[in-house]
Amino acid sequence: MLIIDNIPQGKKIFFASDFHLGAPNATESLSREKKIVQWLSSIQPQAHAIFLVGDIFDFWFEYKHAIPKGFIRIQGKLAEIRDAGIPVVFFTGNHDMWMFDYFTKELGIPVFRKPLEYKIQNKSFLIGHGDGLGPGDHTYKFLKKFFSSKVCQWLFGWLHPNIGIGFANFCSKNSRISQKKKEDKFLGDDEWLYIYCKEKEKEKHHDYYIFGHRHLPLDLKVGDHSRYINLGEWVNYYSYAVFDGGKLELKTFE
Repeated sequence: MLIIDNIPQGKKIFFASDFHLGAPNATESLSREKKIVQWLSSIQPQAHAIFLVGDIFDFWFEYKHAIPKGFIRIQGKLAEIRDAGIPVVFFTGNHDMWMFDYFTKELGIPVFRKPLEYKIQNKSFLIGHGDGLGPGDHTYKFLKKFFSSKVCQWLFGWLHPNIGIGFANFCSKNSRISQKKKEDKFLGDDEWLYIYCKEKEKEKHHDYYIFGHRHLPLDLKVGDHSRYINLGEWVNYYSYAVFDGGKLELKTFE
């Protein structure tokens, strides 16, 4: 369990996910990226740590000597935040699972691929993107194993970046987030991430379960003293969570 303790007075922990930068096209992505940078600037004076919980990019692949073009504003802002001594933690999602060590080496941002337990100001957190967790979705779970395999990554790495990134950007235009529709419906007790949280709570208590992926801002009771927070997304909702050491709230950046 990783520990973040002794949050100074006036400081807070921030969580956001599913920026999907790159989708649905360069123009709209750039506009959203500028808004995200504004948000990061607005929280920087208060931030004790920032968690970016997956699908920050709609596609990302690190070749040995190349990365996807663009996204320079958010990278510059994250570099500034890290240079100011503020920790940033990155979890990969299903769209940016091919992130390797670029952010760690260039920006000093650790990258994690699975949910991790944190203890923050005596509260226990389980944090991750959320893809592939809970019951069902067996097709995606199989595809995730394939795409996360070393063989698949090696094969894709042999494609010229113009072909590999170009093909990924073409596919991205047809993704659900690229349609900019609020198509994700709350499934009640059938929400598979909600089910996952309930099952994990039976095994071990966590005060907060923080996930993305579902594209729905959610704050649900898991037990008498436990909550599941879904961070939503930044195409329709511009939602994020903030923890002040005592309470956690979902908010919207206007």
